[in-house]
Amino acid sequence: MPDPLPIDPVLPEVVAALRRGPAVVVRAPPGAGKTTRVPPALLDAGIGANRIVVLEPRRVAARAAARRMAVERGGRLGDEVGYHVRFDRQCGPQTRILVVTPGILLRLLQDDPFLESAGVVVFDEFHERALESDLALGMVRLVQQTVRPELRIVVMSATLAVESVSAYLGGCPLVESEGRQYMVEIIYEPRLVGAGLPRPYLPAAAARATERLLDHTDGDILVFLPGLQEIRATAHHLDATARERGLAVLPLHGDLPPEQQDAALAPLDRRKIVLATNVAETSVTVEGVSGVVDTGLARQQTYDAGVGLDRLRLTPISRASADQRAGRAGRTRPGVCMRLWSAASHLGRPEQTEPEIRRVDLAGAALQLMGLGEMDASRFPWLEPPPAATVAQALTLLRRLEAIDDQGVTETGRTLARLPVHPRLARLLVEGPRWGAADRAALAAALLAERDPFAMDDSPAARHGSLSDLLDRVQALEEWERTGRGGTALGTLNRGAARFILRARDQLARSLRHEMKRHQISSSGVSEDEALLRSLLAAFPDRLARRRQAGSRRGVMVGGRGVRLAPSCGVTESELFLCIDVDASRTESLVRQASAVERDWLPADRVTTAVEVAFDGEAERVTARRRVRFEDLVLEETEASLPDGAETARVLAAAASQQLDRVSPPDDSPAGLYRTRVRCLREWMPGLGLPAFDDADLRGLLEWLCVGRRSFADLRAADWLSAFQGRLTHAQRQAVEREAPERLAVPSGSRIALKYEQGRPPVLAVRIQEVFGLAETPRVAGGRVRVLLHLLAPNYRPQQVTDDLASFWANTYPVVRKELRARYPKHAWPEDPWTAPPESRPRRKP
Repeated sequence: MPDPLPIDPVLPEVVAALRRGPAVVVRAPPGAGKTTRVPPALLDAGIGANRIVVLEPRRVAARAAARRMAVERGGRLGDEVGYHVRFDRQCGPQTRILVVTPGILLRLLQDDPFLESAGVVVFDEFHERALESDLALGMVRLVQQTVRPELRIVVMSATLAVESVSAYLGGCPLVESEGRQYMVEIIYEPRLVGAGLPRPYLPAAAARATERLLDHTDGDILVFLPGLQEIRATAHHLDATARERGLAVLPLHGDLPPEQQDAALAPLDRRKIVLATNVAETSVTVEGVSGVVDTGLARQQTYDAGVGLDRLRLTPISRASADQRAGRAGRTRPGVCMRLWSAASHLGRPEQTEPEIRRVDLAGAALQLMGLGEMDASRFPWLEPPPAATVAQALTLLRRLEAIDDQGVTETGRTLARLPVHPRLARLLVEGPRWGAADRAALAAALLAERDPFAMDDSPAARHGSLSDLLDRVQALEEWERTGRGGTALGTLNRGAARFILRARDQLARSLRHEMKRHQISSSGVSEDEALLRSLLAAFPDRLARRRQAGSRRGVMVGGRGVRLAPSCGVTESELFLCIDVDASRTESLVRQASAVERDWLPADRVTTAVEVAFDGEAERVTARRRVRFEDLVLEETEASLPDGAETARVLAAAASQQLDRVSPPDDSPAGLYRTRVRCLREWMPGLGLPAFDDADLRGLLEWLCVGRRSFADLRAADWLSAFQGRLTHAQRQAVEREAPERLAVPSGSRIALKYEQGRPPVLAVRIQEVFGLAETPRVAGGRVRVLLHLLAPNYRPQQVTDDLASFWANTYPVVRKELRARYPKHAWPEDPWTAPPESRPRRKP
């Protein structure tokens, strides 16, 4: 009989819940035993008439869980209990508990859409919220709700906020286990890393923490690191300590062959240090561990919707993940966990890891859904809907890959959906045989799907003149497979990773051969190298870039994104190239791998030629360029004649509307003066319904004014006065001339211009002699507004400003007369201005 575990007392409750209803949620802390005890309990209780499928987020965990269940039930792995993960399968027709990864479950749904082979689906460690797990849960729930109500669903987690999952599953019961966790002492050691130190110090800090922890506990040590590069560097730092103390230093990550993963998990006859990524965070138990060193970092894929690329980002782990990692030290006895950050900063970490559905590319999920039932990803019953922008980006990519069109999934798309890789790599696989490069396409896809096996030196020698960085890797792996020689200009070859990639190639090649039986393949007549490069173009059409200038490492990609080739990238000559391996950034995206493209390889239906009209802001004029484009990427451009028609006027008007001050008439021009008169009269007599002639009105006039014109200079010289007058009705124009006249007649017979300014009365600047006999102040706007008189001396300077002329004659003129008569004795200064004859010209006395 297996040793009792904390989950055992609640197993009857789980069984009872599934007898009563279609689903149950199980929450139990790490080490409770839910992974290995719940599925056998369901099997023994006869829950589900068929196989129990257990979904584990990671391959390492799937294999370990199946092995543990088989041992506890006294059977052989692959008989009653088995597993199926990528490149590794131990199961058969007699297998009743099958442990799989999310990708395998999605493949099962492709082949068996109603899951008739399964009676129960168990989602373990669901708190990790991988995109494929969310997709699989949604699909299984849909099957349960529509065609198989007898199908049972179990969702298990250690840290998940399970209430939302319970509600999603129809308000199903929640079963909780207290679990058993030995005391784990938490030590915060931020000083080992050092504030502000660069990332290369992290492996050294992890090694120092490990050496210190070796004296804190006598068990094995588990060290959590962000990735393979940090694992290798930390192992290097621990090398002397390991030799001196007889320790085994073992890596543990998802790309290791199964036998190496098993070695890290199994107990040894000496102490071991396991250097692991977050694959060791949940599900698996690393035997003998009583000490954990946690760097607190992980690499997460994040989708940049503005660029359309997944970006691998180094991020702090959540508090829930940190608790999971610390729990590894207390699985079998009290332990200690050393965290390389401060207790204060720990409180600032997010509580839970953000689900992948919020942060990664959805093209594969969208194609899966459409392939299964023409279901739009935006309407799929997700536990948590993805961002609309990310769904739109996914659909755009699928169209570019010719996987979908307006009618839905294409025949090519159905083929892509059946292949066990991202649609982009599936497109590469499908295109390879069409050009005669099936095997190379499979190897290239495996290289892109897995970690790069070539470890570049810190300062790699520059490579020049390569046709394709990916082709170079393909050729290097082919050479290593033939001869066993692995040292190349690409760097040191990781032989374990290379073997893994070759296995991936073989699996993809088998899947491809199965799919290609459906299609007639003909020889293309091109070289094998060119065939691969052409196939890459079909898979990465949205990553086509054009070099900014010959010899430059900078270019611009479809979509307008700037790119820069990394120093290790060897594609330095071709004008056009594909950005195969890209790390998005806020300015220029870094291209780690590129591939040359010839102009005549581009699909003719995606290349367009057009004369494009644009505004040259520096010259302030409309220009025309003949541009050849692939999608929106300019391949070639030359000067062209401006076309006749509305487009030139539209472009000029659009530019002018943004810079009205550069084209509108000056205030002192005839058009400007007329505009001011209209605007003043609009204020004084709103009943006339005159236009405001504000910026909005000016923009409305541009459409008419820009016809036949090509520049701001042309526009400034346009007939703005007629344009303004054209906006008024005949009655409004007459009202303007009558109520806001340009000039006023004065007693001398002169017609003198009025000066208008919004918010003020109009000004009439007139010599005093010209208004002799004028008793009342002139008025405009139907008598509503008095004119402000600037009464000028003979030197044409204002002697008096008034809007009450009668008062001026009666009270002020005598004083002014005395002063002006002394200064200008030869001018007429009558005592009675009321009856004196006005003078249009000054009549000097002899």
